Amino acid sequence: MLSKKTKYGIKALTYLARQHNKSPVQIATISKSENISLKFLESILLTLRKTGFLGSKKGKGGGYYLLKHPSEIQMTAVMRVLEGPIAMVPCVSLNFYEKCDDCPDENACTVHNLMIQVRDSTLQIFKNTTLESLTKNEF
Repeated sequence: MLSKKTKYGIKALTYLARQHNKSPVQIATISKSENISLKFLESILLTLRKTGFLGSKKGKGGGYYLLKHPSEIQMTAVMRVLEGPIAMVPCVSLNFYEKCDDCPDENACTVHNLMIQVRDSTLQIFKNTTLESLTKNEF
């Protein structure tokens, strides 16, 4: 299940991507518009700033803004930063692989083989979806 952190992070990024003038937006504005707790949103936006998705400006006219064009921000990157591994089990993860303790042969494991298909399908959707396509409902 998608965490609230990831859900709210995507909503905040989408909100910022829809800003036509691309000037910094205050956290309170995003919080109110997207109905996200201000304190929780601060934490999410800080994570997105530290990982290179957002920039911030302090003082009058300050706030958060996208560092890249929305067409350059793939959902695979956003999901990995906010949610962690995309794979549902560690034995099929591309970036966070771990062998399962209870599995003597991954190649013969039906769960492993099923989860590879799930991972690949999910990755395909995330790779083909950018922040820009979310703002235009092109997915």
